[in-house]
Amino acid sequence: MASDALTTRAHTTATAAGRRRLLSSRAGLTLLAVVLSLISLFPVLWMVTSSFKTRATVTDGRLIPRDITFQNFVYVFTEVPFGRYLWNSFFISTVITVAALFFHSMAAYALARLRFPGREKLFGAIFATLLVTAPVVLIPLFLVARQLGLLDSYAGLIIPAIFNAFGIFLLRQFYLGLPKELEEAAVIDGCGHWRVYWNIVLPMSRPILSALAIFFFLANWNAFVWPLVATSDQDLTVVQLGISSFQTQYTSNWNYILAAATVAALPMLVLFFIFQRQIVESIKTSGLK
Repeated sequence: MASDALTTRAHTTATAAGRRRLLSSRAGLTLLAVVLSLISLFPVLWMVTSSFKTRATVTDGRLIPRDITFQNFVYVFTEVPFGRYLWNSFFISTVITVAALFFHSMAAYALARLRFPGREKLFGAIFATLLVTAPVVLIPLFLVARQLGLLDSYAGLIIPAIFNAFGIFLLRQFYLGLPKELEEAAVIDGCGHWRVYWNIVLPMSRPILSALAIFFFLANWNAFVWPLVATSDQDLTVVQLGISSFQTQYTSNWNYILAAATVAALPMLVLFFIFQRQIVESIKTSGLK
């Protein structure tokens, strides 16, 4: 009996010690997550609060402005065609996102489900383009766009940005995890590949497509290098180029620059917070570790 009591007491002590270690590790990870979150959010918070400061106080080093003013935003929308810049970025990003999701989903479905010679080699070639950085292909892309007459046009800003190997890779990984029984049942009922893709695969792909839509839209909303190279027409200026030119023109007026940056960042922050669950779920279900 004594030995049983000692064994029970030792087990209880070990369990309590294990719980304390678990709680301690959780507390440490939580603290680390909070610190990293604050470090990540601090520049954004600084930008937002500084956009409400006057020119005299914008560089005073204070997080909370002493004198709050909305004249910075009024100035941004009245002195430069910033609304046009926002519309250009929205239109270009939306068209690229819709076109990319459509073509990428078809390509990924073919690479995941259809059997044809050279399928794996083709996927390998597409995946290899992820290793090629944008500056490497910038000059060849510019020369091709010039030969095709795409410079200084919406087509020149949209068409080169549609292809993205990351989207094809992520969708292919998602499609490989879909149950084949649904497609086989549809084929038995007389559906072709197009009807299977349109009526079965696409509706089941809504979570991953929602996440990719956010990724594509954010990437093209923040595009800077290619619009800088491909356009010289002020009517085609996107929001990031608008902020850059605004900064060049008003180098010392950081209150206007930060106000413009806040306006450009706010829609993306709202979009991310609304669809953050879809982004996390897409990564969990795509086979990425």
